[in-house]
Amino acid sequence: MDFLFKLGGSGYLGRVFIRRKVNRSGSISVHLFRKEGQRQIHVKSIGSGSTAEEIKDIEREARFEIQRLVLQQGLELLYEQDKKFIDTFTRSLRKIEVVGYELILGKLFKEIGFDVVKDDLFRHLVLSRISHPGSKLKTINYLQEHHSLFFDMDAVYRYLDKLSNHKSILQDVSYRHTLTLFKNSIQLLFYDVTTLYFEAEDEDDLRKTGFSKDGKAQHPQILLGLLVSPQGYPLSFEMFEGNKFEGKTMIPVVDAFTAKYAFAQAVIVADAGLLSMENMDELIGLKYQFILGGRIKNESKVLKSQIMALKLKDQIHTLIRPDGLKLIVSHSSIRATKDRSNRVKGLHRLEKAIRLGKLSKKHINNRGYNKYLKLEGQITVQIDYEKFNQDAQWDGLNPDYAMLTVPSALHNLGLSNYG
Repeated sequence: MDFLFKLGGSGYLGRVFIRRKVNRSGSISVHLFRKEGQRQIHVKSIGSGSTAEEIKDIEREARFEIQRLVLQQGLELLYEQDKKFIDTFTRSLRKIEVVGYELILGKLFKEIGFDVVKDDLFRHLVLSRISHPGSKLKTINYLQEHHSLFFDMDAVYRYLDKLSNHKSILQDVSYRHTLTLFKNSIQLLFYDVTTLYFEAEDEDDLRKTGFSKDGKAQHPQILLGLLVSPQGYPLSFEMFEGNKFEGKTMIPVVDAFTAKYAFAQAVIVADAGLLSMENMDELIGLKYQFILGGRIKNESKVLKSQIMALKLKDQIHTLIRPDGLKLIVSHSSIRATKDRSNRVKGLHRLEKAIRLGKLSKKHINNRGYNKYLKLEGQITVQIDYEKFNQDAQWDGLNPDYAMLTVPSALHNLGLSNYG
């Protein structure tokens, strides 16, 4: 089927037609082409199908697409004056969208109390970060294009340094707002650490090269420790030198926060990366209650045998370690399925690498799924399927170390029915 097709402003250059193409797989794809002189120029691919009914539906879609293209091009050529009006109207719609963001987010900004910093640049940076997240350069361009606000790049970076002077009061605003959301009662404090790297080579007092969670070990970085409520609302943050061990950051952040706001029964929750006997001893010495993610396989043979004997199925149980800490062990069928799937995928990757001869003695280590490799004789690398199958017993199990006396804190984490 052919349709008149106009482009640019150069008049009628040919006709648009539908063409079928037989693919190697046997399916048939449908395309739109147009003629320009003796040439046939591809316009658009519509889709592919294997049955007559599918191809019929795709060709129907192709006809609709041709009509849309013809209408679009006709508008561009025949109604140039209307086109200018449409462009102007469209730009005004974009401005309406931006103003809408400003009205809604600006009102929330003020209601929460962040307008305590009497500086328009701060407000624009915050709202732009929410509505149009991007680099500082993109933010400046956005403010210029949509708000006719002109800021120098160096001025913005200098302002970020100035903003650090407002850190305490802004954290206080954030905390007070979060407190109202939880009816003035927060018992759980979640702590985690991330790294932020810089596209630079030089270090300074804060930016240091260290272990990078972004895989950018060649770049200097900082550590950011963040304390949040159970629903993820920010409560406090601190920055640390990029080469500092993350386990050393938790106590200073928690201690400063609980001292400032006089938390009496706060329960600290953190993942296994922050678990160390030194941290636990310090938390106990400071009389903090805590729940720290752990690793079952690091436990003693006696405790691991006790855990296996429980035969948990979507249940939670508590054991007491020799040091008096509670070991809360939970099982999740959903997590078990994920663990099993990841393990099988890892096994398949190893099997493929062995078939291709890509593994050697140097790959035998405990990193990831390489732990399933073993050496047969002196040169042959094989998979230890017995070790792979043994790991199935840990699927779905997750431990947490706890020193707790606040039952409601357990309930908030869904651990109220532990045995």
